Amino acid sequence: MTDGAGSAAGSALITPAGPAQLETEVKKSRFLAWADHVANVDQAERFVAGHRRSDANHNCWAWRVGASHRSSDDGEPSGSAGRPILAAIDGRGLDQVAVLVVRYFGGIKLGVGGLVRAYGGSAARCLDLAGSLERFPTGKLSITAPLSCMGRVRAVLQRRQLTAGVETYRGQDFSLTVAGELRQLQAVEVELKEATRGSAQLKVSDTPGSDSA
Repeated sequence: MTDGAGSAAGSALITPAGPAQLETEVKKSRFLAWADHVANVDQAERFVAGHRRSDANHNCWAWRVGASHRSSDDGEPSGSAGRPILAAIDGRGLDQVAVLVVRYFGGIKLGVGGLVRAYGGSAARCLDLAGSLERFPTGKLSITAPLSCMGRVRAVLQRRQLTAGVETYRGQDFSLTVAGELRQLQAVEVELKEATRGSAQLKVSDTPGSDSA
């Protein structure tokens, strides 16, 4: 099992457009592959757990979510299954994606090279079936400002078509949070600084692994 890193906040991600499934046979071994978009690490782990076949000889998988990636050979020779699956993901420039390939042994050994081609090829064809689309990372903008700025803050949010969460009040200040695409929130942050003449406390934070289609 391996771990690693890579992705830039605010920039577009290329992810699977939807779920896909593929079945192939190589020298009597049956390979079943599943691929799908996963928004975060928890979803990736649930995807693997949910598609595992207890009766299969091997359940091999890989996923990538931003800076995190993992893969597993599940009993196959080291580097012959999980890494080729991850290579199929990375070769297509995909993020927020999980792939599981199970093998039912057919009685004929494939050798390490044959396994690499079978697992990597199954993953690649399954990802191609899933298609791809562009998604943008999302985040939250926390706003604390004087009550005298409330009208200006609301006007900016309304113009940007952003819906605020519950407002809270403390003394002469009010606070609220809005969610949206990071690229939009960063622009709103600049607008609010100007609208409130620097009197608002603003903080944009990403929500790792979340997205907006």
